[in-house]
Amino acid sequence: MTHRSWLYTLTAATCLAGWSTVATAASLPSPLAASNPFATESTLPFHAPRFDLIKDTDYQPALEQGMAEQASEMEQIANTSAPATFENTITAMERSGRLLDRTLETFNGVYSANTNPVLDKVQEVVGPKLSAHEDSIYLNPKLFARVKDLHAHKETLGLNAEQKQVLDVYYQNFVQAGAQLSDADKAKLRDLNTRLSKLETVFQQKLLAGTKASALIISDKAKLAGLDNGAITAALTAAKDRKLENKWLLPLQNTTQQPAMESLTDRETRQALFEQSWTRVEKGGDNDTRDTIATIAQLRAQKAALFGYKNYAAYVLADQMAKTPEAVHNFIAQIVPALDAEQKREAADIQNTITKNGASFQLKPWDWPYYAAQVRKARLNFDENQVKPYFELKTVLQDGVFFAANRLYGITFKQRTDIPTYNPDVMVFEVYDKDGSELGLIYFDYFQRDNKNGGAWMSNFVGQSTLLGTKPVVYNVANFTKPAKGEPALISFDDVTTMFHEFGHALHGLFASQTYPIISGTSVARDFVEFPSQFNEHWALNPTVLAHYARHYKTGAAMPENLVALLKKAATFNQGYRLGEVVSAAELDMDWHSLGADAPKQDVDTFEKSALSKMGLETDLVPPRYRSSYFLHIWSNGYSAGYYAYLWTEMLDDDTFAWFEKNGGLTRKNGERFRSMILSRGHTQDYGPMFRAFYGKDPDIGPMLTFRGLNSSKN
Repeated sequence: MTHRSWLYTLTAATCLAGWSTVATAASLPSPLAASNPFATESTLPFHAPRFDLIKDTDYQPALEQGMAEQASEMEQIANTSAPATFENTITAMERSGRLLDRTLETFNGVYSANTNPVLDKVQEVVGPKLSAHEDSIYLNPKLFARVKDLHAHKETLGLNAEQKQVLDVYYQNFVQAGAQLSDADKAKLRDLNTRLSKLETVFQQKLLAGTKASALIISDKAKLAGLDNGAITAALTAAKDRKLENKWLLPLQNTTQQPAMESLTDRETRQALFEQSWTRVEKGGDNDTRDTIATIAQLRAQKAALFGYKNYAAYVLADQMAKTPEAVHNFIAQIVPALDAEQKREAADIQNTITKNGASFQLKPWDWPYYAAQVRKARLNFDENQVKPYFELKTVLQDGVFFAANRLYGITFKQRTDIPTYNPDVMVFEVYDKDGSELGLIYFDYFQRDNKNGGAWMSNFVGQSTLLGTKPVVYNVANFTKPAKGEPALISFDDVTTMFHEFGHALHGLFASQTYPIISGTSVARDFVEFPSQFNEHWALNPTVLAHYARHYKTGAAMPENLVALLKKAATFNQGYRLGEVVSAAELDMDWHSLGADAPKQDVDTFEKSALSKMGLETDLVPPRYRSSYFLHIWSNGYSAGYYAYLWTEMLDDDTFAWFEKNGGLTRKNGERFRSMILSRGHTQDYGPMFRAFYGKDPDIGPMLTFRGLNSSKN
């Protein structure tokens, strides 16, 4: 299973973007130059970004002006002489920062997917300013006094349920941001936040550069034996793009293991590719991230201590569904016994296959994907290349992803070629609701580029809010190999799953129906936000959906039934590895963020080795999906002490799919129930009650182990 993130660039004001104004025009800073496309709201459908007008140099002045305007608006709210009311305080904050909002959301999307030296510099300069801007709001004592007063009297204010929840979220956000700290500790917090913002940007830029620089260069085509012609052509094209003649280039994806590992027959090439991946930012020099992340971990622990938490994990988890680090460890502990048994069984199978093939070497991590594929082929007579011709990207999107959404929710799609994009590869579709009304826009940016962050993610260019009169404009981004010119975009089933996953996030955003931006759509806890996306993955193998999109790109013929059966069996194959690499990454994340403020700055290699060795799993053979030094999720993308969320929400999504199977499966009735009770709710209530209302009880791990093929009867 490929795990992906709902990614947003770490810019500290993200959680503030979407507020607006009660200040008078005279009190605001001078307006942004009219020639800047962000100066006024976009006139495109759904206020989509004006990528036909936006220049790289437009972002910084708009972001800085946006911060200045919102700061003025917040001062007006804080200094209002009238007693605090929900309208003149909470609603006013929700209406503030419109310029900052539209600029920041656009910048975040482009910076993550299509950066360049100009945008890198904007992030470097503006990131710390955004951190300071957030602090100026959340650490404003007058502003907090108004929020605190309202929160203390919320039951007497005549608020509806959504307004009460919004007030709770604001109060919690202020407290978690340091509003109740002493002046001395607030000063320390401001300094820590500024330093962290700078370091997180430095990490992200080092990682992008190091990943690009560590691509494996091949001089002998024979070393690529095992790859199909399309992959070899793509490697040749990638080399030519970097002005490398008579070479082939295998770019690195963000994960430890690389897709080519499954197919490469040359062991030296596999080892070289693995080692380039494993050490991508551990080679010394400008791109080495180890000192940066060790400092980040230390500063985060110090920040948590200011709030009275024993470590950063406890601080982060306070407002998540899991609530405590202990709950996370207990959850993972339920997985480990079955996982450990499965890893040992799989390793023995693979070693046996190596021996049968006449080799005498011991299994290594660069061997596992290749020989697991051999075991799968021998046992199931299945090869990933058998199914690729049935998975053409646009067909999967329109006849698979869109088809399933239509069957479940009644929504329809129309491609818009008149909406400008930030890159020619990006596709845009308008989405219509079941009654034909306009629901929103969605952008798809699927192909890998050197200037794109690794992985896959979803976010918004425009958030939904009835208060602001905005409908969602969302995007899905991935890193699939781009085909050579004139060739079809044939993808793996793993890529297919990625498309369904990210579109699950998109549905969560598109179905948002909240009044207030702060709780709209995907503005939920990390250990809840992956629930809708992972749930949507299940439809990729649904018989009705699969039959509709799995068609040969040349003939249009449906995938043969015997191949469908093999694909389904293969989906639960090698689960000891697939689950193990995620579990070890989640535990590695928790260990880093369980350090106390008094812990010394860690030697990254020593710390990681110790953390992995105590897990009781085959981590020497099944390395974590992300090594500490390139763990983008936790050092720069908001998943610090939160990577476990992929596993936690897998439990939720498997429980939910089990409910669907018991109640008729792929039906509009079931889809509407899920939409009304989960997908459209945002953070309008606490997550436990929301899930229990749908599922009928607390989440349980049984369906997850069953879907993974790790139930007790097998082990």
